[in-house]
Amino acid sequence: MAPLYKLTYFDGRGFAESARFLFKYGNIDFEDIRIKRQDWPKMKNSTPFGQVPVMEHNGKQICQSAAICRYLGKMVNLAGNNDWENLEIDSIVDTMNDLRMKIMLVQWEQDAVKKRELKDTVLEEIVPYYLARLEALVEKNKGNLAVGRLTWADLYFVSMSPGFDAFIGGDTFAAYPNLKLLRDKVETLPGIKEWIENRPNSDF
Repeated sequence: MAPLYKLTYFDGRGFAESARFLFKYGNIDFEDIRIKRQDWPKMKNSTPFGQVPVMEHNGKQICQSAAICRYLGKMVNLAGNNDWENLEIDSIVDTMNDLRMKIMLVQWEQDAVKKRELKDTVLEEIVPYYLARLEALVEKNKGNLAVGRLTWADLYFVSMSPGFDAFIGGDTFAAYPNLKLLRDKVETLPGIKEWIENRPNSDF
């Protein structure tokens, strides 16, 4: 029987890896569709808003990685128990996306001098600012980012860590023991551990 879910993204971790983590954590079978960059232009108009990842279920397509993960988080019991807890989780996820976008602006900059200046600012000011506050949140929340227990925000964050490491050129969490413990915990969860060991190799 074909999987009930399809997840379409480029041949990399990127914005789809958090959803893959949640599928694997929940032992939900899905089709991991990876498209080549050269094939994207002819596929773009077939997606809801010309972007990926796209999740398909029962013939319906939906985009936006955070929305997909929020849906999956509920399915695998990693969502909040009430509206306030869900707000807290959403706030953390939006904050992480803010950090990721600041890093991606460096990657997208074409001017070499501006790129170097921007990267220095991100490395010296922005990354420490965010990580120090996330470190404090994990300490406050009993080893997790929100609501005092494991939620989809933790999986969302940890799925990003290889990208952070690639940008920084080392272990992003070396000076942040609580974040390091959180990453280790998530990466050894059943399903996710096996996925990390067996997932396709990719540059991003």
